[in-house]
Amino acid sequence: MGLDKTVASAAEAVADISDGASLAVGGFGLCGIPGTLIDALWQREVGDLRIVSNNCGVDDWGLGLLLAAGRISRMTSSYVGENKEFARQYLSGELEVELVPQGTLAERLRAGGTGVPAFYTPAGTGTQVGEGGLPWRHAADGSVAVASPAKETRDFDGRPYLLEHGITTDFALVRATIGDRHGNLVFRSSARNFNPLAAMAGRITVAEVDHLVEPGELDPDEVHLPGVFVQRVVKVSPGDPAAERRIERRTVRQEGGA
Repeated sequence: MGLDKTVASAAEAVADISDGASLAVGGFGLCGIPGTLIDALWQREVGDLRIVSNNCGVDDWGLGLLLAAGRISRMTSSYVGENKEFARQYLSGELEVELVPQGTLAERLRAGGTGVPAFYTPAGTGTQVGEGGLPWRHAADGSVAVASPAKETRDFDGRPYLLEHGITTDFALVRATIGDRHGNLVFRSSARNFNPLAAMAGRITVAEVDHLVEPGELDPDEVHLPGVFVQRVVKVSPGDPAAERRIERRTVRQEGGA
């Protein structure tokens, strides 16, 4: 592959993602999502995808496109968010969902990316997160078909902690503002969110970037994610509607308001 990790198109970048693949996907709500790569994957019509992402976008955007098309079989997420189809599929038994405390999800991705197989955390102790019984999949009649297992616990300094496992996935899809041909990435403001963590967790990480620069143009102190974690880089085409930055819930002051 060499040091130049750029590929010509998003379609080429996701061409080897097949049915049943696991993916870590960056973004928080609609902020920082790799929309171009998601769209390219949606057009390929692959299915039975097992996705790890903070949430599943909205009904008609981001991962919500794959969900609405019935391409996702399992989500590992922190919350349902604004996606009504996500809730419908989960409650009807069409989708398996592992809900994970947000900080725990972030650390599980980071741990997987750094080779740490498991770690202890106090988050979730004394709840169904640790004791088990959270519905992962419902049956058609609304009963619980698959429930979460109990987690191993251990006391440290008199306080209980849960054992959580690191996450690694077949692929990771992320979006950065700037990337160079070696895969070094810079994220913009809050779009940094889960993107570096998802990138670390993927065995093959694909990054879409708004601006592609040559090696050496980035100050090393400005790099948020080193290229060792990235295998493919694709530049977003100007005006690509799939790369649009949408706002999940627009809140503005009413005219004449205080």
